[in-house]
Amino acid sequence: MEGQEHQTRRHIFQQRFGPHIVEAKEQWGELTFVIAREALIEICQALRDDPAFDYKMLVDLCGVDRGVGADPRFEVVYHLYSLTHRHRLRLKVRVNEEEAVPSVTGIWPNANWYEREVYDMFGVRFEGHPELRRLLMPEDWEGYPLRKDYPLRGYRG
Repeated sequence: MEGQEHQTRRHIFQQRFGPHIVEAKEQWGELTFVIAREALIEICQALRDDPAFDYKMLVDLCGVDRGVGADPRFEVVYHLYSLTHRHRLRLKVRVNEEEAVPSVTGIWPNANWYEREVYDMFGVRFEGHPELRRLLMPEDWEGYPLRKDYPLRGYRG
């Protein structure tokens, strides 16, 4: 039954947001959609507000460095949960170093520190974030420690 539910939810999502979907797959029992950066806010608002989706909970937001040669290099991953439907959904947005991702703090306020952590560890900027600054590393720290090209030895600060 769960497989059929996934297919139905996948179909609804693809009908609604089709032009903005870069990639879709099911992985570890969860649907994952890679979406266009430009459509992030529109899609997230609909996922939160539309009763057909009702993803009121941002469970986690994290960054991924896909490697220096990857284009685009970074992914920002949003893990969502619908308490009403008891479904999980994973969204991904891919960006290069010079691009900023729209902040979702206006949709899910708990994204504030998640976005700051991704900025601090990977250097991904979030456009419209209310206070984008270092969270875990000292203010004078140089570089972003979770990037794959970050030096493994020595402090540069």
